[in-house]
Amino acid sequence: MRQTLPPFSCTMSPNMAELLTELNGTIALTTYQAGKLILISALNKEEIVQLPRQYDKAMGLAVRGSKMAVATKDEVQVLASSNALALHYGKTPGMYDTLFLPRATYYSGEIDLHDMAWGNEGLWGVNTRFSCLCLINDEYSFENKWTPFFVSDQTPDDRCHLNGMAMLEGRPAFVTALGATNVGKAWRENILEGGVILDVDSNEIVINGLPMPHSPRIFDGKLYALSSARGEIICIDTNSGKYEVVTKVQGFLRGMCRKGDVVFVGLSKLRQNASTFRDLPIARESIFSGVVAIHLPSGKQIGYIKYENSVEEIYDVQFLDGMKRPGILNTLKEEHRRALVTNTDAYWSSAEAKE
Repeated sequence: MRQTLPPFSCTMSPNMAELLTELNGTIALTTYQAGKLILISALNKEEIVQLPRQYDKAMGLAVRGSKMAVATKDEVQVLASSNALALHYGKTPGMYDTLFLPRATYYSGEIDLHDMAWGNEGLWGVNTRFSCLCLINDEYSFENKWTPFFVSDQTPDDRCHLNGMAMLEGRPAFVTALGATNVGKAWRENILEGGVILDVDSNEIVINGLPMPHSPRIFDGKLYALSSARGEIICIDTNSGKYEVVTKVQGFLRGMCRKGDVVFVGLSKLRQNASTFRDLPIARESIFSGVVAIHLPSGKQIGYIKYENSVEEIYDVQFLDGMKRPGILNTLKEEHRRALVTNTDAYWSSAEAKE
């Protein structure tokens, strides 16, 4: 009789816990399919531990220092970490080295936010439904700041599936889209060759003909992206419009972050009942969902985390630098109401007496 695995069961390469220990941080990933933000930390050099928290349709994840923001189905929640409160949280005080607490919620509405990042002007987001880059603030559902040249109107119909954003010096520098199209969902007609990367400043296409590009990032002055439908990490020459393949991974790729020479990339299983995915050549290779670690200089895969159940699709992957085992409270847990943080102190308030 086959034993039923507990939720979010995973296996990993023998060196994964040691790698996280050496890098001195935690992997944070979002899975919109499971509705979770998951923190993956090393207990020691042999074991990892996961901390999943419920966020409805969790997508883009922004990290800057002690702050984190997660895009959900119709909100953006901003959290900040407290080392002081972590010392006395949980059944085993001192188990966490820091604790993320909700600080603000922006009611964006259903705008299908993908990549997010903090910049000089505030919190940027890729607004896929309205085909634009926007700022998330308390003035509007969103503030439109940039639209691709081929999109003529600001309407909620996902004209080009704008999805990824690379930041440079506090500003969006490059974006990815699944098509240079101007009609709702028209990008679906050519998903293997319609993808583009655009320069935000010039609003020009840097490279086209890409198979479902995602997660553009700038590492050491070079532009990288994921060629998702082919399972490739690519490095783009923005002057010539050509690219080279850094490495190929067996799976559909989304979400990429870097710590030192190591790049962490998210892998997703493909939805076999979805016409957008089932006919992709990579569908025959999409064997598991999880995270792979790549040594960027050589392109060699040096580790992996593989989910056995619960997680089938991953959107974003970020690295929480210097946080060996962070905790997190969402607004669904009552404890967050007792967590009080000022600019000088932090307190756990006692429960109110019932009259």
